[in-house]
Amino acid sequence: MERPVASVPRAVVLALALALAAQIAWQALQPGPQARAEQLAAPAAPAVLRTLSLAEPIVLAQLLTLYLQAFDNQPGISIPFRELDYPRVALWLATILALDPVGQYPLLMASHLYAQVPDRDKQRTMLEFVHRQFFADPDRRWRWLAHAAIMAKHRLNDVKLALVYAEDIARHARAAPSWARQMRVFLLEDLGEVESAKILLGGLLVSGELTDPKEIHFLTERLEQLKSAEKSSPASRN
Repeated sequence: MERPVASVPRAVVLALALALAAQIAWQALQPGPQARAEQLAAPAAPAVLRTLSLAEPIVLAQLLTLYLQAFDNQPGISIPFRELDYPRVALWLATILALDPVGQYPLLMASHLYAQVPDRDKQRTMLEFVHRQFFADPDRRWRWLAHAAIMAKHRLNDVKLALVYAEDIARHARAAPSWARQMRVFLLEDLGEVESAKILLGGLLVSGELTDPKEIHFLTERLEQLKSAEKSSPASRN
């Protein structure tokens, strides 16, 4: 269970804060600042950080999160997100998650903050980061992969990538709500895979997995619409 900073002994918080302050002070003593994104150094290995955390890895994870959030807005420096080294940002986020696996904030930062830059390659880097991290805890992290699927479809116009994400949610996130596990049906339709969508919908309806009458009614109507559309298409009449 995640502990708030307020519940940690003051001596521990003070020690960690002093360590972080010492690093920031050392950087402040260096030659005049320049707005260079590559100044974001790689984090220490999670095993090393756990040792330094004085048995309080969650507190250290929170401090590292604050440091990463503040990096783009240092005194005299303003670094746009798009200029940051995204593989290194992903490494920081992964390190924070390693210290606090239950925490969700690094995944929120990846999908809602860093993935919003107008750079397709960097967007993909963040979406793939979310995808990799999803497998460590699918039942807690499905919502971030669902958001990644939406971004892949609407921002990257990559429906096939969105389908990969949606299928992994359906396979691995048993605690995800049905709408998230059924995203793949509608993505298959977008790809023109109507027959596959019909088979998948039919399987869902007969599996007994769905229990909400409204949901069953909605998907039954959708299946009938797919069948009707297929019958009325020119290809089906030839």
